[in-house]
Amino acid sequence: MLGDLVTYFQQGGITMWPLLVFSILTATFIVERGLALRKAKVNVNEFLSKVRKALLVNRDVRGAMKVCEEYQGPVASVVKAALARYGHPREDIEKNIESAAVFESARLERGLMVLATSANISPMLGFLGTVTGMIKSFATLAQAGLSNPGAVAAGISEALITTATGLFIAIPAQLGYNYYMSRINRFMRDIEVASNMLMDTFIEMDSERYGQGGGAEA
Repeated sequence: MLGDLVTYFQQGGITMWPLLVFSILTATFIVERGLALRKAKVNVNEFLSKVRKALLVNRDVRGAMKVCEEYQGPVASVVKAALARYGHPREDIEKNIESAAVFESARLERGLMVLATSANISPMLGFLGTVTGMIKSFATLAQAGLSNPGAVAAGISEALITTATGLFIAIPAQLGYNYYMSRINRFMRDIEVASNMLMDTFIEMDSERYGQGGGAEA
């Protein structure tokens, strides 16, 4: 099997080298992003329940921040950033949430540009190999005519191998990119839900304090 791959690689010509680079990058980032997003996943309902309990039952903002440190992940990081600004004006808290969400989004999307580039460029490289292979075939045909069909077939083989290789790389790269983007969008929806819940919880905490005659926390 390995010997066949090496043979195909050699028959594919010079275009196979950049295709090899893109194949390695694609495989690397598919695995790396899969592990990273799996690690970032949390049970959002359980996490938010613990945060609300710490805030509304225990009245412990630091305790809620410790819950965030236990869960980690993008949702917990954004909630922790908001908790760090508790007691400040609502606009400041929302700005902190927005900044943290942008930062977490960038972290989640890291490497996906490589997959998108690989999905777009690999077929083009394959088609480039197709063109060069056909040029070789016609050049051989012009020189030797039909007396040497093996030489003509070599160019056609190069053309087909590079085209197939480009598609073999591009298809999983595109599938990986689409799948991971869908998961990242779910993370962003969870962040939005958690942020709205936290702002509502802050309102409940403040209303309870004011109802008891307490002042605003500095």
